[in-house]
Amino acid sequence: MNLMEGNHHTKENNWREDLKSDFGADRIEQGKPDEDDNFPIEDLNYEADDDVDDGLQSFWHKPYMTTVLLSVILVLLICIIVLLLFLPNHSQEVQTKENDNLQQSITQYAQEQKQNDYVAGLSGETVGINSGNENNIQEEMTSTQSWQDDTAEEPEPDVAPVAADKDKTAIVIDVEDENDVSYSKEFILNEALPYFADNNQDAIWDLTHLKRYVKLSEELKGTDQYYYKGDVNSDGRPDGQGLAIYENNSYYYGDWVNGVRSGNGTWYRFYIGKTNKTNSMGKYIAHSYAGTWANNLPNGQGAEHYEVDTSKLAVRERILQNVIGNFTDGLYDGELYMNTVDYTGNVEEWSGVANKGVFDLWRDMSAIGECSVWRKNDDQSLCLDIDKSQNKNQGIRELLQIDVK
Repeated sequence: MNLMEGNHHTKENNWREDLKSDFGADRIEQGKPDEDDNFPIEDLNYEADDDVDDGLQSFWHKPYMTTVLLSVILVLLICIIVLLLFLPNHSQEVQTKENDNLQQSITQYAQEQKQNDYVAGLSGETVGINSGNENNIQEEMTSTQSWQDDTAEEPEPDVAPVAADKDKTAIVIDVEDENDVSYSKEFILNEALPYFADNNQDAIWDLTHLKRYVKLSEELKGTDQYYYKGDVNSDGRPDGQGLAIYENNSYYYGDWVNGVRSGNGTWYRFYIGKTNKTNSMGKYIAHSYAGTWANNLPNGQGAEHYEVDTSKLAVRERILQNVIGNFTDGLYDGELYMNTVDYTGNVEEWSGVANKGVFDLWRDMSAIGECSVWRKNDDQSLCLDIDKSQNKNQGIRELLQIDVK
C-alpha cells in the first residue's frame, strides 16, 4: 500500500517538474530571471467548498450575530401577539356587520312580504264599525255578504247634539305686540292666516306640525278659550271671515256670524304625538270637515275626511276615510256616500241612509247585537256592520258634546 502511494506521488511530482521546466524555459527565452521560476503552482486537489463552509462558520460565530438573532425573534413574537389581538376584534366587527346586514335584509324582506301578502276575496268576514268621539276616533270594520230587509225598530238619539266648543270665548288677536318675542300668538296667527285663506293644504300641514303651533294649542287646554284672527263686529266678536286656533291641535277657518261658526268653513284636527286605547297604532293622523255650518256645527252639504296611515293597518282591515252627504247638527242625515281604505291602499265605495244620526239598516242581527249600515256600491250583497247599540248620534263625533256609551 505504501509502495503504491509512493509511486503515485512520484508520478505526480514528475508531472509538476515537467510543467515547471517547460514554463521556466519559456521565461528564459523571454529574458526573465531564473529566480522567478519558483512560482506557486495551484494544488489541483484543493476543494473550493471547504473554503465557503469555513467562511459561513466564521460568519455565524461572530459575537454580534447572537444579538441580531434575538432581535429578529423578538420582532416576530411581537408581530404574532399583535395579530392575535387584532384578528378577534376584526372578526367581531365583520360578524357584527354581517348581522346588521342580515337584520336589514330580514326587515326589508318582511316589509316586502307584507306588501305582497294581500289576500283577495273579503267575503264571509265579519265587519264592525266602532264610531269615535274625542277619545274614540278609530273605526274598526269587518265584512259580510248577507242582505235582508230591516224590520227592527230604530233607536233614537239620547241627547240633542250640542257643539263641543260652543261655550268657548274668543281671544281676538289684532295687532302684534312689538315687545313680544318672535313666536308670539300674534306672530303665529298672522303667519298662518294667509295659508288657511288660500286653502294651501301642504302649508297648513307643515305649519300646524311646528313646535310653536303645537305649544300654542296646548296652552288653551282647559281654558274654554280659543285664539282668533279675522273680522269682528262692533261687539268684538268674530264676524265675517277668520281663523281660530283651539286646543287639541284643532283649527277652523271660514265664515262667522256674531261669534258663531256659520256659513262655509273648514275644521281640522291633527293627531300629533297623541294616542289613546283605540288609536294606539296611530292609524288616523288627521280629521277634517269642509262644508256648510250653522250654530257652530256642520249643517248642510259637506265632506268628512280622515287622513289614514295605511302602513299601520292589519291585513283585511278596512278603515273609514271619507263620508260625503248631508249633515244636521254634526250628525249624518240623508243619503250618504262613504269610502274605506285598506293596508294596500285599495279604496272601496259604500252607501248608506241616516236620519239625524241613526242609520237605516240593510239587515238586523239582533241575536248577536249587530246591524248592517253601509252597503257596497258594486256588490250590494256585501255590507258593513256596527254594534246595534252604537246606531245613534252617528256623525262627526269630535265636534259633538255627547257621551258615547
